[in-house]
Amino acid sequence: MSAMENTNQDAHVEPIVHASHDLHHSHDDHDDHHHVETFWNKYVFSQDHKMISKQFLITAIFMGVLAMMMSMVFRLQLAWPGQSFPFLEPILGKWAPGGVLNPDFYLALVTIHGTIMVFFVLTGGLSGTFSNLLIPLQVGARDMASGFLNMLSFWFFAASSLVMLSSIFIESGPASGGWTVYPPLSALPQAMPGSGLGMTLWLVSMALFIVSSLLGSLNYIVTVINLRTKGMSMTRLPLTIWAFLVTAILGVLSFPVLFAAALLLIFDRSFGTSFYLSDIYIGGQALEYNGGSPILYEHLFWFLGHPEVYIVLLPALGITSEVIATNARKPIFGYRAMIASILGIAFLSFIVWGHHMFITGMNPFLGSVFVFTTLLVAIPSAVKAFNYITTLWKGNIVYTPAMMFAIGLVSFFITGGVTGIILGDSALDINVHDTYFVVAHFHLVMGSAAIFGMFAGIYHWFPRMYGKMMNKQLGFAHFWLTFAGAYGVFFPMHFLGLAGVPRRYYSNTEFPIFNDLVDINVMVTWFAILAGTAQLIFLFNFFYSIFRGQPAPQNPWRSNTLEWTAPVKHIHGNWPGAIPEVHRWAYDYSKPDKSEDFCPQNVPMTEKEIAEGAH
Repeated sequence: MSAMENTNQDAHVEPIVHASHDLHHSHDDHDDHHHVETFWNKYVFSQDHKMISKQFLITAIFMGVLAMMMSMVFRLQLAWPGQSFPFLEPILGKWAPGGVLNPDFYLALVTIHGTIMVFFVLTGGLSGTFSNLLIPLQVGARDMASGFLNMLSFWFFAASSLVMLSSIFIESGPASGGWTVYPPLSALPQAMPGSGLGMTLWLVSMALFIVSSLLGSLNYIVTVINLRTKGMSMTRLPLTIWAFLVTAILGVLSFPVLFAAALLLIFDRSFGTSFYLSDIYIGGQALEYNGGSPILYEHLFWFLGHPEVYIVLLPALGITSEVIATNARKPIFGYRAMIASILGIAFLSFIVWGHHMFITGMNPFLGSVFVFTTLLVAIPSAVKAFNYITTLWKGNIVYTPAMMFAIGLVSFFITGGVTGIILGDSALDINVHDTYFVVAHFHLVMGSAAIFGMFAGIYHWFPRMYGKMMNKQLGFAHFWLTFAGAYGVFFPMHFLGLAGVPRRYYSNTEFPIFNDLVDINVMVTWFAILAGTAQLIFLFNFFYSIFRGQPAPQNPWRSNTLEWTAPVKHIHGNWPGAIPEVHRWAYDYSKPDKSEDFCPQNVPMTEKEIAEGAH
């Protein structure tokens, strides 16, 4: 970009930026002199984006631990079907009589595990934590556009989490229909134990979660557009902010559709409507439902469900962009192409939902349209993967735990994405639909990749959040055990799926054809135990470092972005005095004319850089 273009862009945004800059400057002075904090308004009902990010993170870690424990329990059943584990009975009571997991509760565990991981850990944990922490700090704002709405966003998230967890303790058990809660199981309270009050609580929980997501997303969008500091043009934003902005837009456009689907489901459950029901028989008795279609629910659910994949993935990819560029000590390769790929992925995510429904009797021509749009997603995804690899190529790489997890994400993104090509082809999908092949695919490309992005972000910005350093050796141990465990769990599942083993089944021992595959499930379960144990290392490192870690310097990773120019001690308004002014993009690493191998965004450009048309 030429210097002339820079000047024009800065002039274009200057009136808005100056207004917000002056407003927040005076607000900061007010806070410095008059703000009195109590325990409640600092730690509980805080409106400070930094504290709210910690609240989201701690809640997500708690929910993630519960989801991981659930997966351990049902993995025991899959590896050793029908075997008694006496320690389960005191914990689960009637759901594990004699230490043998109840079949109804098995499906409930699968359902709640999937729901918690997709929504409460990967969506709320990633966006809630890092959008809150980084958007104001990286764009140069005193705080979010609305601190009050930001606080409400977290408390709706917390209420949603509590309602979801409360369903575990009711007599009939939590929702049992898979995390997608397809009707008619979810629409008929009498269908099975997990279709009763537990399903109602699931729907209430998701309604609260959607409100939280919308409040947060609107706040993120307004903050990025309106509260950028002077000089922070859109083409100088770090890729993290681009990812968070586009993710928020996806959430605003897609989550209301899930809300509509849940609302119609509540009507079917409680008010006798037939949006999703028709010609239903229970115990040989015909129910008075006519004219509805469960496929309508699938359309509504997956219209959210596929953008949701990228609501989960894009923040992790944005974090990875920042971590890889910082630790490769190189400018990110293809900055504008990376922005274009984020926008391309976002657009395409809205026109591919039908690939989840190839076996619903879809018209083959319509199926071929969804095949085409699905395969198109490979193009912007490949741009991101190749640009990460090119950024790493011949870089002066600094190996930190954050860098290892970022590279791990790239690995999962590629290996998991390749199997998506198979599932995106309607003719091939018929053979592996609803088998462990699907489980393997989305746990690699979405689950593992996003979790690794989340860990990369935690290790990288922990000094910014808590003013302490996490233990590097424990971080490396956590990475290698988790990396080996994740591949050990999900890679063999591809072969189970190709052999036809269906997912969500309590036991496959009724099918003699699958008897030879039991050993694979045993191996997968041992790897799951390994990966679960590795998270104990992380939990110890995380909480020990908060209280006893080494004090962090202001810019431990020698990074360029604005958050590292703020003092280590958290203050209202982020910066004492004036907000830093931005003069360059976020990726000026290893410039030949600089004495240091990094150049923060608030360092003015030299005349030579201006003449060369630097960013």
